[in-house]
Amino acid sequence: MVGDEAAAPVRETTIDAAARAMIDDGVAVLRRGGVVAYPTETVYGLGVDAANRAALARLFALKGRRSGSGMSVLVRDLAMASRLLAAEPPAGAIALARAFWPGPLTMVLGAAADLAPQLCGAGGGVGLRCSSDAWACALVEGFAAAITSTSANPSGAEPARSAAQARAYFPRGVDAFVDGGPRRGSEVSSVVEFLHGRAYLRRVGAIDAAALAAVTDLTEEVRG
Repeated sequence: MVGDEAAAPVRETTIDAAARAMIDDGVAVLRRGGVVAYPTETVYGLGVDAANRAALARLFALKGRRSGSGMSVLVRDLAMASRLLAAEPPAGAIALARAFWPGPLTMVLGAAADLAPQLCGAGGGVGLRCSSDAWACALVEGFAAAITSTSANPSGAEPARSAAQARAYFPRGVDAFVDGGPRRGSEVSSVVEFLHGRAYLRRVGAIDAAALAAVTDLTEEVRG
């Protein structure tokens, strides 16, 4: 299993009583198979229980997204992430997590055989995020399990950067909106995929290629 050093990221948490009430409502919605819109350090996301296949099917339909394209999940740390994986994270992934988690980095690693197929991409990997946003952290910590981390927008539209924009996109179908105020992130997360013993840079986002390459060897193969 992943050691404590990699499993315990340090976060600044600023959650007051009103925020906690919204987060608690969001956790209750997740537990009953619902959909929650919540803020991250970049944009707003849509969360469902990553282990609930009916909730995942509902989320894909809500976004108008086809199955087989994969969907990132939000985890508390590498220890939680390892429960979703076919094997222990490689050294490069652990190094990136120590350097950039919590933060706007998605790592794609080989998925466990029993993971919902809706979450897996064509290469059999699952995208993992550990958000530095206090609200997103509190939501996943309260739920105590992985939730989806897909942007709050219909497929092809710009990601929502406020709860109001998420509501406008989804007047129906989202069961709770955790309103953490506007998010001004101009970029999405950077994506690194580990495949056949190598690390591939799939998307350059909030963390640039040079910063990632300073931590682990990368094959630069950006898609989209």
